[in-house]
Amino acid sequence: MTQTVSTETEMVQALDAEGNRTPCPEYEDALSTLSADDMRRMYEDMVLLRRFDTQATALQRQGELGLWPPSLGQEAAQIGLGQALRPQDFVFASYREHGVAFARGLQPADLLGVFRGTSHGGWDPQKHRFHTYAIVIGTQTLHATGYAMGMNLQGRVGNQNPERDVATVTCFGDGATSQGDVSEALTFAGAYNAPVLFYCQNNQWAISEPVHTQTSADLYRRGEGFGVPGVRVDGNDVLACWAVAQQALDRVRSAAGPFFIEAYTYRRGPHTTADDPTKYRSGAEVEAWERRDPILRMQRYLHREGIIDEAYETELEERGEQFAAEVREACKAMPDPAPEEMFSHAYREPHPLVEEEKESYLAYLAALDEEADR
Repeated sequence: MTQTVSTETEMVQALDAEGNRTPCPEYEDALSTLSADDMRRMYEDMVLLRRFDTQATALQRQGELGLWPPSLGQEAAQIGLGQALRPQDFVFASYREHGVAFARGLQPADLLGVFRGTSHGGWDPQKHRFHTYAIVIGTQTLHATGYAMGMNLQGRVGNQNPERDVATVTCFGDGATSQGDVSEALTFAGAYNAPVLFYCQNNQWAISEPVHTQTSADLYRRGEGFGVPGVRVDGNDVLACWAVAQQALDRVRSAAGPFFIEAYTYRRGPHTTADDPTKYRSGAEVEAWERRDPILRMQRYLHREGIIDEAYETELEERGEQFAAEVREACKAMPDPAPEEMFSHAYREPHPLVEEEKESYLAYLAALDEEADR
């Protein structure tokens, strides 16, 4: 099942694996608008995302989290998309989009609470325009398509108003494309011209299943039969991911219909911390992708352009360690939720049946306490 790194895969690329700038004709206008500060921010976000991810993995190994889905190697795909979003856009994610979550204003505690078991949901989706993580594979694509159809009905697209027009985004992995939910979402999106961006991070492995056993066709072409055009971008190139996502989001907001992006990347860590990837892939494969590291690629480019230097790198590393310390403290300080909180957000409005169940449960707990006191 071992895969090799393809050098022939056609995709949009602005930086090669060595951090050299490559021609990107369709996206040069967008890329030319990026300032040095913009590119530094992308690099910083990738570095801090990786530091957060390694710390979260360590916390799980120490018994502080029940589970953790690492994002190692996928930083560019996530930060590129996250930086291209506008405040009014809405994202429906899987359980690995930590970088996109940070771009939407979520804090480490918001994410860690879900995997520590101290949160029954995670966060307010409307506040952050970022829905709670979808654990069931592929379901979020249907939620996003339905939401996007609603935006159409409300006249929230195609107004040429950058402050109001909404793009709906759904993030998923290559494994999800084998789920019926994704095909159903593409069916509705194409038929109803839904303003939704399908953002597939093809990290090559659906747990232990390589992508070539799931499909004989390129994933970015999966939508064509549904009337959803697509493009493949180098998912380890943050500049290209940003440019492609920005153009696709503008297209979606303009009411031109749905679009599909395949960010071609690699999951260098386990599927989750319950997984052992050494059972199904070779070390040589992982090493080959390490040489395509998204952070190292951007670092080389920024150094070459004089946008960052060694002093900056030292300061950023110190910030990363401080950030990791704050993540550890926030995780360990999370209070256990009150038992009755599990009933709080079952429905948007109070529901009599849920209230009845809540009162019955609290009475049961009280009876246990009385018995223990005897």
